[in-house]
Amino acid sequence: MKTARLVVCIITPASREANTGNWHTAARWARFLRPDHKVRVLQTWDGKPCDVMIALHARKSADSIDAFRSDHPDGALGVVLTGTDLYRDLPYSHAAQRSLDLADRLVVLQELGVQTLPARYRSKCTVIFQSARRLTRGARRRTTFDIAVVGHLREEKDPLMAMHMALSLPADSRVRVLHAGAALDVRYAAAAQRTEARTPNYQWLGELPRARARQLMRHAALLFHPSRIEGGAQVVLEAIRSGTPVIVSDADGNLGMVGRDYPGVFPVGAVRAATKLVERASTDHAFLRRLASACRARAWLFDPKVERAAVRDLVRGLLHNQAVTHQRAA
Repeated sequence: MKTARLVVCIITPASREANTGNWHTAARWARFLRPDHKVRVLQTWDGKPCDVMIALHARKSADSIDAFRSDHPDGALGVVLTGTDLYRDLPYSHAAQRSLDLADRLVVLQELGVQTLPARYRSKCTVIFQSARRLTRGARRRTTFDIAVVGHLREEKDPLMAMHMALSLPADSRVRVLHAGAALDVRYAAAAQRTEARTPNYQWLGELPRARARQLMRHAALLFHPSRIEGGAQVVLEAIRSGTPVIVSDADGNLGMVGRDYPGVFPVGAVRAATKLVERASTDHAFLRRLASACRARAWLFDPKVERAAVRDLVRGLLHNQAVTHQRAA
């Protein structure tokens, strides 16, 4: 007689149509867990049977977290903290703080995230790096030095930085900024269109299907990721897994991906420093090789096998905690 498979509910506020990192994380974790468990991916918990809940976003998923804990006082509950949780919401949101209190385990998606948490939560927090399959390095254009910027145009990602950088490039620069992402605010669409009109060094490509975005990164000389708030960007690791070096802002969520000593880092919002780094990479082959070497050294962290093992360990740990709690109660 077959044993009934446990039900794992993954809660993500993002929909499939939104095409955000949170949705893709939820979908990928579901694939990792389905060989052993019945997995449901929901935007809000519907109250149906659930042995383990993994909720992405402490604030936005707070209602589901609270409802699950009310119905399952000893249930297995993990909460995955996003960049806006860690770097914007937690100090001010009572709902987000309550989610951390209710969780059995907390997850951050890059190695500096644990340090951001109040000390009382750190013992139940673990790091799970996101992953992407490896792609071989793509061919590069010879006439231009193409920089890929990939991500929806929204405040947290600082899309204006890429535009300002393109406008500040020297007249003889080979750098071409290829900016992919939907404008989630009309002012960013207008700014992108104005930038295209003012300089040939910038093109706004709009939203691309995920496969095309990966090909853009694979063939680019660099990925440029200037985010102001970052929880651990999928595009950074996708570039690294494609053999494409990155230049990133020093937001914790970026440093926690590339490492504190990574040479391709500029201060958040610093257009001049970012432009100098990009220009140096376009002309200094030794510097570009140094960036590529540093990225290769981190690439193993983002292997799907490593993430899959960590996600399965998370569920096993949650179930173990639940069993121990039941034993003590008995």
